[in-house]
Order: sequence, then structure tokens, then C-alpha cells
Amino acid sequence: MPSVEIRDNSLWAKHIQGGALLRDRILSLKPGEVIELEVAGVVGAWEKTRVGKDGRAQEAVKPIGNMKKIWDRFQSRRGEIVEIREIRTADSYLAAVSDLLADEWNSPEDEEAFRDL
Repeated sequence: MPSVEIRDNSLWAKHIQGGALLRDRILSLKPGEVIELEVAGVVGAWEKTRVGKDGRAQEAVKPIGNMKKIWDRFQSRRGEIVEIREIRTADSYLAAVSDLLADEWNSPEDEEAFRDL
């Protein structure tokens, strides 16, 4: 199971140990894109950080919403190594595939076949 050290207000991809796929997933996110992570047994939303003041891309995610409040409390545990993994809830899964399926679901053939239902 991948792990990360609690050491900052954000989670930096380079600090994830034993999780090359998760590291790569975080690095592939666009600034502002959201990922759901379970960190130390707590599931929450994390947002890919925006471009830094010096113009370089940030290779981190920051907690948002309720996860921000929880992560702020985790700062008292700095230095502790905790497990981390990506979570896919029904909402995040549907959001990810809805664009892929839109053409399939909204085809002229389907409209013709099902318009009277």
C-alpha cells in the first residue's frame, strides 16, 4: 500500500512511497482538477495545485472542502507516515465516464428508437 509522510498543507507527489501509479496519476492531473483520496483512513477531495508564483507547475494536491478541515487537524501529526490510495466513488466514476458515454447515449439512433417512451 502506498504511503506518504504528513509534512505540509499539501501532498506532494514526490513524497508518496511505494505508489508509482498514484504518483503518476497526481502528476497527470491538470491544475484545478480534483481527485478523491483516502489518507490515513479518511476519504476526501483533493485539488491539483495551480501554477506557482515562479510559473512552474506544482506537483502536489491540496485538500478541499471538508477534507481541508480534517487535514488542518492532521498537521499536529507531522512526521507520521500514513497510507494513501485513490478512491472512486459513484459520483466521481460517473463524472469521469459521462463524457465518454454521452455520444453513445445521445445518438440519433437512440432518439429515434426511444422517443415515444
